[in-house]
Amino acid sequence: MFTKSLIAGAAALFLAAPAFAEIEIHDQYARSASPMAKSGAAFMMIHNSGDEADRLIAVSSDAAARTELHTHLQGENGVMRMVHVEEGFELPANGEIAMVRGGKHVMLMGLTGPMEQGKTVTITLTFEKAGDVVVDVPVDLERQDHGGMMNQGSDS
Repeated sequence: MFTKSLIAGAAALFLAAPAFAEIEIHDQYARSASPMAKSGAAFMMIHNSGDEADRLIAVSSDAAARTELHTHLQGENGVMRMVHVEEGFELPANGEIAMVRGGKHVMLMGLTGPMEQGKTVTITLTFEKAGDVVVDVPVDLERQDHGGMMNQGSDS
C-alpha cells in the first residue's frame, strides 16, 4: 500500500513540474583564421522548442584556456567591435538564438591546440533552466557564410 502511494505521489509530482526549455542545436561549426591562430569561434543555431523561455548564461570548452559569449556592436564612427556578453543571451520560448559570423558567437581564446579542418571541438553551453548541453562542433575552415547583423534572434 505504501509503495503504491509513493509511486503515485512521485508520478503526480513529475507530471505537475513545469515544462522546461527543450534545447536543440543545429548547423554548428567552428573556425579560426589559420591552424596556428591562438583564438577561434563557434557558430550555431540554438532552438528552444519548449513553452518556457531560457537564457544561455555561460559556455566552456577544453579546446581553449578561456571561452566566452560574444557579440558585435556598432561603436563610434560605425566601426563594429566585438564584446563579451556577461549576462548571456535570452532564448525565447519556441524561439532561437542565431550565433553567426558578425553577430553572436562563442569565442575560444588561448586555443589548446590547432583548429584543423574536419576535427571536432566539444563545447558545453550552460542554460539558466535547462542546465548544461554538450555539443560536438566540427571545425570547418572552408565555410564561407558571412553572417551579418540580420536575423540575430533576441538581443537580450
